[in-house]
Amino acid sequence: MGLVIPWSLTLAVVDAYSVLVKCPLRQPGIMLVIIIGDWVLSLLSLAAACSTAGVTDLLLNINGSHCPARFCSRYQLSAAMAFLSWFLSLASSLFNLWLLPSL
Repeated sequence: MGLVIPWSLTLAVVDAYSVLVKCPLRQPGIMLVIIIGDWVLSLLSLAAACSTAGVTDLLLNINGSHCPARFCSRYQLSAAMAFLSWFLSLASSLFNLWLLPSL
């Protein structure tokens, strides 16, 4: 998840710059880089979400709980947010993929 935040902030800065300069970034080469970056980060987010959910399940079900209820609920919330991040990243990449042929 450490790559998702810089990627998103970079895209936001580039979008803001293109709005201020009034120069659209809808060129096939730029969009292809954005689509590939979104796909890679989407797969990495899915891997992080699955590993977080697996570790949380392991901590809860191994011969009694190995973590206090407060920490386990935080881990479960973290796994849910990771899956939400993956879903939104996948939606963004699919939207950009749908937009690419219209360029």
